[in-house]
Amino acid sequence: MALPINIEQLFDGATVEWERIEYKKGWNPNEIMHTVSAFANDINNWGGGYIIIGVEDNNGKPILPPYGVNEDTVDKIQKELLNYCNLLKPTYFPIVVPIIYKDKYIIVIWVPGGQNRPYKAPKDFYSKQKDYKFYVRRYANTVPAKEKEEKELYNLAGNIPFDDRICFNAEVSDFKVSLIKEYLYDVKSDLYDKVTDIQVEVLSRQMNIIEGSQEFIKPKNIGILMFNDEPQKFIPMCQIELVHFLETSADDVFIEKVFTGPIHEQIRNVLKYIKNSIIKEKVIKLSDQAEAIRVFNYPYPAIEETIVNAVYHRSYEERNPIEIRIDKEKIVIVSYPGPDKSIRKEDIDKGEVIARRYRNRRIGEFLKELKLTEGRSTGLPKIIKSMRINKSKKPIFETDEERTYFLAKLYINSYFLNQDKAQDKAQDKAQDKMDLKKLEALCINVTEKEIVKLLSKKVMSKKEIALKIGYKSITGNIKRAFQRLLKEGIIKYTLPNKPNNRNQKYKL
Repeated sequence: MALPINIEQLFDGATVEWERIEYKKGWNPNEIMHTVSAFANDINNWGGGYIIIGVEDNNGKPILPPYGVNEDTVDKIQKELLNYCNLLKPTYFPIVVPIIYKDKYIIVIWVPGGQNRPYKAPKDFYSKQKDYKFYVRRYANTVPAKEKEEKELYNLAGNIPFDDRICFNAEVSDFKVSLIKEYLYDVKSDLYDKVTDIQVEVLSRQMNIIEGSQEFIKPKNIGILMFNDEPQKFIPMCQIELVHFLETSADDVFIEKVFTGPIHEQIRNVLKYIKNSIIKEKVIKLSDQAEAIRVFNYPYPAIEETIVNAVYHRSYEERNPIEIRIDKEKIVIVSYPGPDKSIRKEDIDKGEVIARRYRNRRIGEFLKELKLTEGRSTGLPKIIKSMRINKSKKPIFETDEERTYFLAKLYINSYFLNQDKAQDKAQDKAQDKMDLKKLEALCINVTEKEIVKLLSKKVMSKKEIALKIGYKSITGNIKRAFQRLLKEGIIKYTLPNKPNNRNQKYKL
């Protein structure tokens, strides 16, 4: 068995926060089982956590190389762990994976948030008379729950985040294995090498994206959202809708796009569109200083963080898409519903939101592993900082008293509003030259560079380009150049849905 996360990333704390990892030098049943219970209770909806046996820690961080576990005791520890898990009320069984790391055996216990919380554990697993208690994670420690926290756990009973619930109208066969394989490759999981050798059900259990007994296995919503080509069939409106007004929202001239598919691909595709079609750079020469300044109309990190936050924190039970509206002055991103009422509106206005509990514990987990989010309540401060560094106006965050929506406004940098048209034209021309040089640098031979140069002036057919370059017909050399340029995204079809159409042309 292997983990759906790279062990190196687990150790460096970049993907999984230190609060969700506990290191143990050796097998200590009482402490370890209390932590299993606490992670399973998942009072903060963090997505559970990991216990690593055979590794010492220093202030919560691992001491490497690992101390290790004696090879002869690995099976014994797993059997004892199974017996102790039967003593939890209700019973709970984590995913246990022995790993050889730096020539030493370690045991990784992955404890996802439980479906039947709250869980109680004996205070002393060795005692004949068992005194049961609830355990929770408080920062990076496992502690007995206080009375208030016990009430909170009971309130959470049966309240499983939507992304971690079963998708009853889907089947395991609805998973696209190629998407799972691509994800495991991206996160450098050891499971990647085993995808073709194990059944989808076994793979899905190891990734915790299915639930149920052997005779009634169903995908979880997170599995459908991440690993199905059309999750909208099962979870309506889980998409991003973008409207790009060339001037103001009152005009009739606009571009409309709907981004569907796996949610992480939606993020990548909408960001790709914005990066290619919206973001521009200016070099501003100031009279009172020798050094010019470079600014963007919108800083990319601010847009990226805002869109990822919307995908992460929206409700997938509400049939409302994420909306992005772009005009010549601003980008507005709206998601539904708004933040939890425990977060003060004044803090939202300041961008100082500290979320104690997350709406989608599994989405955050997957996006963090893909390096698309940090998940440490750093979103709004990061957006504000990016805008400030770009010398842009401070963003505005809005919600209503009932928290039915959350809106973020990113205003265009003032340099892009106040420059005269002649300077804009000159700047755009310089930018085009810069972009052309970048594209030419991606070419691997003279033929590809010639194609890129010709397409920088106008759209052309393959035959027209071949004649311009000096060929009387479309040779194998031309065909190979086109195939690679298309594959790398350097050029694209003018009729993308009809690649073999006789009127097909190409553009950068």
